[in-house]
Amino acid sequence: MKLEFTPALSIALRRGLLVAEAEGLTALEPVHLLRGLLAEDEGYCVAELRKAGFDLDQWRQRVGPAPDSAAVHELADAELRVSASVRHILNLARDHVSAIAEEGSLASDQVLAALLAEVEELRRRLEDCGLDYPAFQLHTVDETPALVLDTPLLFDDPRDPIDAARIVDACANRAREALRVLEDHVRFVMNDAFFTEQLKELRHGLTAALADLPVKLLAAARDTEQDVGTRLTTAQETERDSLADVVRANAKRLQEALRSLEEYGKVLSPALGQAAKRLRYQAYTLEKALVLGTDARQRLADARLYVLVTESSCRASLVGTIREAVEGGADVIQLREKTLDDRTLLSRAREVRTLTRRLGALFIVNDRPDMALLAEADGVHLGQQDIPLQEVRRLLGPDALVGVSTHDMSQLRRALLEGASYVGVGPTFPSGTKTFAALAGLDYVREATAATSLPAFALGGIAVDNVGEVVAAGARRVAVSQAVCAAEDPRGAARALKRALA
Repeated sequence: MKLEFTPALSIALRRGLLVAEAEGLTALEPVHLLRGLLAEDEGYCVAELRKAGFDLDQWRQRVGPAPDSAAVHELADAELRVSASVRHILNLARDHVSAIAEEGSLASDQVLAALLAEVEELRRRLEDCGLDYPAFQLHTVDETPALVLDTPLLFDDPRDPIDAARIVDACANRAREALRVLEDHVRFVMNDAFFTEQLKELRHGLTAALADLPVKLLAAARDTEQDVGTRLTTAQETERDSLADVVRANAKRLQEALRSLEEYGKVLSPALGQAAKRLRYQAYTLEKALVLGTDARQRLADARLYVLVTESSCRASLVGTIREAVEGGADVIQLREKTLDDRTLLSRAREVRTLTRRLGALFIVNDRPDMALLAEADGVHLGQQDIPLQEVRRLLGPDALVGVSTHDMSQLRRALLEGASYVGVGPTFPSGTKTFAALAGLDYVREATAATSLPAFALGGIAVDNVGEVVAAGARRVAVSQAVCAAEDPRGAARALKRALA
């Protein structure tokens, strides 16, 4: 039996060939075949893997972006060169298809199943990105013979445009309404300029995506009186326990509306489908940031003074300095030890954890999420060159406080969208504990604190004699080290800083 490739598989093979050629190879190898199969975000292969826990974003971070569609189309008439290994995998997939049907085309998901069954190394790489392979096998087993029809089904219907327009109109209304609810929350409850701007841009993006559709078509398609859904409701729709519930419900409503808009919008305009897809991904990112940020704002609501401690910088003992600092008003203690071996660092972190828990202060470990996990710290603080925030979340989970140092507005925006629990803003002044290539200064403190309602701690060289300038720039939280640790009276220094922040 001779099998043809489905269009999706043909495109995946050519995408893989582009990856192989970029690496200086002349033939498609299994790893390039896999990258080609997973290049389409909404492709069937990716959808099947996601059902079994696969994280596409993590995969993309590891292997890089897929070739663009234009480059793939340029290869449409080129010879498809595959290695012996890939030919073997295609034959395995062909044999499976021939066993369950007398005719048909070889599809991308069938090739994916054969590839993962045959090449253990690639299967392990996907498992490292969250794939539960047994679960994948379970829902991809297909022994059902293909249905062969004497007469092909035709789905074209002259009513399609008006029916699609009715759905598009309803989904657009739902999406706009959800966006307005979310925007009202971040604007009036959170007082957050950054997320207000993000949601406003998303709302305007939706308006632009719908701009090419005839207004008369949407209006003519609307039929509220005959909408059976207007008379259906559930208890969950009539109750909201908190403002956080309102946010979560409308974030989901927005995503559902955009997904439906994406699918039915394609009937009226391919461009509308693509625009709705982009907006949906933005909505996912915003939901993550808002959900994680809401918890962080609550836990850090009263935190004003954040003290970084290193034993070598303490005039007194480390334990004594921490006790004095907390009794003077420090809300957060960060252990910052760069030179200790791991065994000693873990022992010290556990000692500080015990002390801060007894004193009622939050405890953060600098740079090391592994040490934060083992010492049962409240969280970890990251610099710009440290482990990515998303990877830290995989280790510490959603409840950990994960702070990020930022030095300009682009770094601040990235930290907010990635779901940081709080941010460090600076450096403000020259520091006695760390050397900086450049100072962000008070201008950045002013800009950052005005942009976000997420807890933002001004840092870098802040002391009792200059904290007033930081407060005047809009900061209500500071992170200090020597100002407390090297003081003759750590308790008094902490008290003076806390009084200035009040």
